[in-house]
Parts: sequence; structure tokens; C-alpha cells
Amino acid sequence: MSEASDRGAELMTFVAKALVSSPDDVHVDVSDDGQTLELNTSDDDRGRVIGRQGRVAKAMRALLGKAPGCSKLRLDIVD
Repeated sequence: MSEASDRGAELMTFVAKALVSSPDDVHVDVSDDGQTLELNTSDDDRGRVIGRQGRVAKAMRALLGKAPGCSKLRLDIVD
């Protein structure tokens, strides 16, 4: 894993834990290519992370894109 993917995973974990009601169930995994972050939450909290019409997910992706060195990372919310 690269430093950028570690930084991005840490940032997305921090943001997602602040949004959900079960922060212990939040996990961010880095895929094999190191360019994709996979956000896992409990089934009940997935809607909070996605938001209405995907607005929260879009904001999280924008935040990830502005983080130093993380502009090439991609965020996937796992079902």
C-alpha cells in the first residue's frame, strides 16, 4: 500500500465513523491495485453514508480528491 492510499483510507474511515450510528462496523479496505478504497458499513448505516441522491457519497469523494496525494484514489461503497 502506498502512503496516499493509507492517508485516504484513514480519512474516509474518520468521516464515515462520524456519520454512522455503529462506528465499530466501519472498515475501509484498499484493493489490490491500491487505487480503490472499499468502504464497508453495517446494513442499517449504508443509507447514511450514501445520503439522499448520493450527496454524502459525492461529498466524501470530493473530499478524498482534495486530500494531498489522494486525487487518483477511487471510493466504492460496498453493498
